[in-house]
Amino acid sequence: MTTGIIITLCSLLLLAYVFDLTSGKTKVPSVILLLLSGFVVRQLSNLVGLKIPDLTSLLPILGTVGLILIVLEGSLELEFNKTKTPLIKKSLIVSLLPMLALAFLLTFLFHYFEQTSFRYSMVNAIPLCVISSAIAIPSVKHLQPFNKEFVIYESSFSDILGVLLFNFVALNTSFGLSSFGHFGLELIIITVVSFLATIVLAFLLNKIDHHIKFAPIILLVILIYEISKVYHLPGLIFIMLFGLFLGNLDEMKQFKWIEKLKPNELNKEVLKFKELTTEGAFLIRALFFLLFGYLMQTSEILNTDTLIWAILIVAAIFLLRALQLKISRLPLSPLLFIAPRGLITILLFLSIDPSQNIAVVNKSLIIQVIVLTAFTMMIGLLTAKTEQPDKTEEDNVAVDALPK
Repeated sequence: MTTGIIITLCSLLLLAYVFDLTSGKTKVPSVILLLLSGFVVRQLSNLVGLKIPDLTSLLPILGTVGLILIVLEGSLELEFNKTKTPLIKKSLIVSLLPMLALAFLLTFLFHYFEQTSFRYSMVNAIPLCVISSAIAIPSVKHLQPFNKEFVIYESSFSDILGVLLFNFVALNTSFGLSSFGHFGLELIIITVVSFLATIVLAFLLNKIDHHIKFAPIILLVILIYEISKVYHLPGLIFIMLFGLFLGNLDEMKQFKWIEKLKPNELNKEVLKFKELTTEGAFLIRALFFLLFGYLMQTSEILNTDTLIWAILIVAAIFLLRALQLKISRLPLSPLLFIAPRGLITILLFLSIDPSQNIAVVNKSLIIQVIVLTAFTMMIGLLTAKTEQPDKTEEDNVAVDALPK
């Protein structure tokens, strides 16, 4: 049995690699194929009577590690300089405003139709409002540079802001001045911790001479993130700042203290670290969505009680997104369609205290919204223009996106 599981797992991960290789040409997000593969394995195992232990408890572990590696991978890719300021501002606005609008809309609907408190309604609404960087970032690697960078920034901001908003609502029984003051203090603390931890980790990355040097760094990153969660600090901010720092050492050479880190030598180590992070993110992401697909039930996917809710939520997602993109003077195609729900939605849903759950927000609704948004993204990418713009066209897109 052990041999069979290992063979199946290796085969599925190799298949996931093929999906990743071909996604640029087929425009089919690999997450859809991974979910389908996991689902098919479940049906086949039931058909042959193969008993596999309950793997549900692995889902949040894989999800957390995957989220850390994916945000780190994305932030390592980003350039951070003055020319990127307009892009960062726009991506922050587009990630925040539709999220808040959708959260309040769903909160009102849940409160009215499910007869639950405003707070509990919002706790259940927020997971459905967050763009999944785990799906969005790998799906845009073949887009033109501006759109790719925008999606990486936007989805990373969405993850961070979504977790912040979720924790704020879930952990505070009231929303007075003291709650906001405590929240502001948490942001200050995580900013200071992020700065100090980033310097220490960068120093270790440059100084460790042992042949095993990247694994301890990644383990320390995960450890800092998990400790920050214990104290309800927004650890994703640390992950993003750490990645941005390592990926933009050349932009900070004007600071004298950076020279102590020997940026020219450190850049070589960062390149190796980036390659390891990319491969690790691929493996964990593939395992997560294969497992999630395996745990899906046919009855959950085809649950008619939640299907209407799922369709309405997805319609609201893209309506609000289209409105914000228009206001921000950003191109609708293909950005409109890249708003998938996924890993972060699942993690936040699993984090809801049982006492705060409402009936309509269940596993069926989460699965249906994830599948519908992924299919919408696939259709959008398939119908978007495939030609690669030349340098002039890229510059024009970037200029058009600047604030007027």
